[in-house]
Amino acid sequence: MSTDPVAPFRRVSPTGATRVACVVGEPVTHSLSPVMHNAAFAALDLDWVYTAFSTSDGGAAVDAMRALGIAGMSVTMPCKESAAAACDELTPEAAALGAANALVLRDDGTVLGHSTDGEGLLASLRDEGIDVSGVRALVVGAGGAARASARALGGAGAEVVVVARRPEAAEAAADLAGTASHGARAAAWGDLPEEAHAAGLVLNGTPLGMEDEPPPFPVAVLTDRHVVVDLVYEPPETPLLAAGRAVGATTVGGRGMLLHQGAAAFRLWTGIEAPLPVMRRALDHRC
Repeated sequence: MSTDPVAPFRRVSPTGATRVACVVGEPVTHSLSPVMHNAAFAALDLDWVYTAFSTSDGGAAVDAMRALGIAGMSVTMPCKESAAAACDELTPEAAALGAANALVLRDDGTVLGHSTDGEGLLASLRDEGIDVSGVRALVVGAGGAARASARALGGAGAEVVVVARRPEAAEAAADLAGTASHGARAAAWGDLPEEAHAAGLVLNGTPLGMEDEPPPFPVAVLTDRHVVVDLVYEPPETPLLAAGRAVGATTVGGRGMLLHQGAAAFRLWTGIEAPLPVMRRALDHRC
């Protein structure tokens, strides 16, 4: 590993032999994944490069992965479901979720879809010393990352409640959490303020907060006994996190989940353990 303190942030010079990884989704101009992964590749002297492609068509992205020999692909909204459907094979976790966020191009040209979001969330909570076992956890949203979060929290022993604008989507996400959690259920969108107040952990799994939108529920329901988690990572402090911090709640931003799900993807693509300190420093460098 390079000891040059500047190396993790130095641009690489790709060649015809350079292996390519990327993130696909819409929007991706804000994505910090290229910064994080290119820092890791540079630190380990790997001939890889990571870039971003804007698309809302996950199936077309998987086709391009096969056609162009893209070795690894991160998938973000709104492509996680359509990308999963286009994969040749899914891991059991990705199949259960119907969504994939980390794709691997195998030697035979087929694409294997993984879901690393759930393990990324739990690792980010462990970093903050948070144990969710026995905690009532409210998940707001039912997209790919929210479903992965609900499933992971349920598997870790939380009592999960899911609220989403579409009742059927909330029910499906709650069912995922219920496979390993007692009392997992969906609640109505109109009950969101009451559910947020009653929960011990509140997780925003919606895009609200990316463009300074208000949180999806009145922040006056938050208290200093809450753990407030926002999967949005840009800006690093969303309006929801700021409101939680103002009342003394424990707050966890989305960069920890970004870091750990990315480290898991890095390992899947390269077969090498990710240099977490380097990746964390790269993200901090962009604050």
